[in-house]
Amino acid sequence: MTELMSLHGIEAIGWLASALTVATYAMNTMMPLRILAIASSVCFAIYAAILQLWPLLAMELLLLPINLWRFWQILSLRGRLKKGALSELPDFSVIKRYGKARRTRAGTIVFRRGDPVDALYFLGSGRVLIEEVGVELAAGEIFGEIAFFTDDAVRTATVRCTEDSELYEIDERRFMRLQFEDPSFGMSVMRVITRRLMENGGAGTAQPQPVTQESAPFPVQDPAQASGHT
Repeated sequence: MTELMSLHGIEAIGWLASALTVATYAMNTMMPLRILAIASSVCFAIYAAILQLWPLLAMELLLLPINLWRFWQILSLRGRLKKGALSELPDFSVIKRYGKARRTRAGTIVFRRGDPVDALYFLGSGRVLIEEVGVELAAGEIFGEIAFFTDDAVRTATVRCTEDSELYEIDERRFMRLQFEDPSFGMSVMRVITRRLMENGGAGTAQPQPVTQESAPFPVQDPAQASGHT
């Protein structure tokens, strides 16, 4: 009787492992999929060890660390995304590892409005001026990123160095690769673009001015005069 119950218990472990494996195919997101895959590998490893199914045991002992590694990667990625979302000052220094260093003198034009897009820039040191909007950027900022997201693929402003500066430039291919490898970088870029568009929109919103006799493009008549009454 005890032996029969033991066999039923072993079989139950096998069925549980099978059910967990099937359940992984129903998952739409990676986190629960990896959790189920880890649980399935543990159950199958126990099942195979008891019944001495060595090929199955070897396979599960190989799959288990792989799934654990992938699970850790997901947790790490979520942590970086959360950190990027909460950070007040995005850190773009990672561009130094991918970008080409370029030293410029004060007064150097980095690019002009209408130029074709060739790179995004990280300002390692110095300062630059975005001439059309009169905004000066300091070390640690990026610029030239908006043109990567426009259909025209041309520069929307002229940027000039106001101090001797050190720039790091990355082309669009490296930019996309960096976003893929570090999604928190992509989120930080989106936050910068959104902030700058909102700032530019706010700065460009002018309050309506009343039309006066001096400012009107043609003489302004009083309604009473226009109708012939005094």
